[in-house]
Amino acid sequence: MSELLLSAKEISKIYRRKGEPPITVLKRVDFDISVNDRIAILGKSGAGKSTLLHILGTLESPSNGSVYFRGKDIFALNEKELSRFRNFEIGFIFQFHYLMLEFTAVENVMMPALLAGESKVKARKTAEHLLERVELKDRLNHKPSQLSGGEQQRVAIARALMMKPKLLLTDEMTGNLDTATGNHIFELIRTLQEEYGVALVSVTHDEVLAATFPRKLRLEEGELFSVSPV
Repeated sequence: MSELLLSAKEISKIYRRKGEPPITVLKRVDFDISVNDRIAILGKSGAGKSTLLHILGTLESPSNGSVYFRGKDIFALNEKELSRFRNFEIGFIFQFHYLMLEFTAVENVMMPALLAGESKVKARKTAEHLLERVELKDRLNHKPSQLSGGEQQRVAIARALMMKPKLLLTDEMTGNLDTATGNHIFELIRTLQEEYGVALVSVTHDEVLAATFPRKLRLEEGELFSVSPV
């Protein structure tokens, strides 16, 4: 049996706005992730997939419930501890790359390590290696505006792996790319996931892409269901 990495227990998320009825997005969701897991989360737009992903990555807090990472309640951490945990243990890849436009590709990839206090020399060496792994050896000093959408996404992949996280979270990672580029990006992530020994959880509406994952879940009306193999 695989080692348990993350466990979400009875996660609920309720949004409340003054003068409006509360909106329940997640209802007592239980979710376990093992080391080296590869999981796709499907669901309609607005189903709460991104909200769940943000909670798993500590970008958002649940209204109720707990998230344990290697047995530790991560929402019991203070803000400084939570920020450090997020930087070291979680890698994020979003549909929109969120690269810093004023910095080059290698500088963007270096940023998590620099924030962690690593030397520029060591950070650059690791960043250059990662950019080479994502086939951008000749784009190190290009800024995002000089890169295609697929190239920007590969920079985002390299940045997500910079701190050698244990968990990689992706949100519609190929949503803005054409089919051929999207397939290439996905195959690249799958290769790197195996190489780096990182668990992968991908939110997607792409049924074809999701079919390639060994484990598939579907979020419907705030509840998470396992998708049986066809």
